[in-house]
Amino acid sequence: MEIAYALEHPVKLRLRLRAEGLTVLLGESGVGKTSLLKALAGLIPASGQPFTGLRAEKRPVGYLPQHFALFPHLRAWQNVAFPLAHLPRPARRPKALDYLELMGIAELAERFPRQLSGGQQQRVALARALAREPQILLLDEPTSALDAATREEVFGGVLERLRGLQIPILAATHDQWLAQRAHRVAVLTRAGLAQEGSAEEVFGRPATLEVARLVGFRNLWEGTVLGLQKDRVRLETRLGPLQATRPDWARVGQRVWVGIRSEEVFTLDGRENCVRGRVRHLYSQGLRLRGELVVGEVGLDFLLPRYKQAQLGLAEGRELEVALEPRFLHLIPG
Repeated sequence: MEIAYALEHPVKLRLRLRAEGLTVLLGESGVGKTSLLKALAGLIPASGQPFTGLRAEKRPVGYLPQHFALFPHLRAWQNVAFPLAHLPRPARRPKALDYLELMGIAELAERFPRQLSGGQQQRVALARALAREPQILLLDEPTSALDAATREEVFGGVLERLRGLQIPILAATHDQWLAQRAHRVAVLTRAGLAQEGSAEEVFGRPATLEVARLVGFRNLWEGTVLGLQKDRVRLETRLGPLQATRPDWARVGQRVWVGIRSEEVFTLDGRENCVRGRVRHLYSQGLRLRGELVVGEVGLDFLLPRYKQAQLGLAEGRELEVALEPRFLHLIPG
């Protein structure tokens, strides 16, 4: 679905993007993510396509607000049946139960929202949004109420159920975990839409320094292009001479930013881009290990599976040589 909207309030925004499968609108607070969803749902004034000129209640849109907005005095099935007023009264409860079953919580149909966990309330709200038989489903910060430990368990299953419906989903979030599971990612900044593409493209090859930081690049440093080869570029950097995959725009003498994701710092048995440093700030982060390899004046943040600590003999203060694979080094125009 092609989306093109113009908003004046509460933020000024001009945006054109394509929503297919799960599309995540990624950005910091205040850039207009929620405002775009509300505009699509007809809840705030805006112009654009699709659905222009239709009142909110007439738009084929399923909208899940951040705090779910369930009616506290209605049971779960009654919340889901709320958009089904066009059906004969006897048909509403069975239809609502079908949507609750779709979300895997039909057994909770008689409970009130106060008797449900946050994840269960979210599924009821999603069932209600789907009861509108929408052409697009809008999710506002759908993982914000879930802690990291239960996010995969609680919302991962919901995502699989939603994908099976083959309805375009547009989710507004600042959560990289959700964005990494999307078919498409659109990065929104205060300057507008900064980049749009597959999750692999946006997270692996950010177009600007701001996008790189938004998608989790902790390792970014300046460099200069020294030479160009067929598919490689030679660089002078604060880490020393390096080689990276050549982008089409690279020119000799050009200033660039060089970046590498923390998960891709360590390469075993590499022969290119070898750098030696000292390990510091080593600590567990869930089931992974985060630390820093200090090379001269540059600190390389790294993130590894825990078992790699024993395999590599990692310990704070130890000197270590690693190879930074050219295909994992990403260049951004300076």
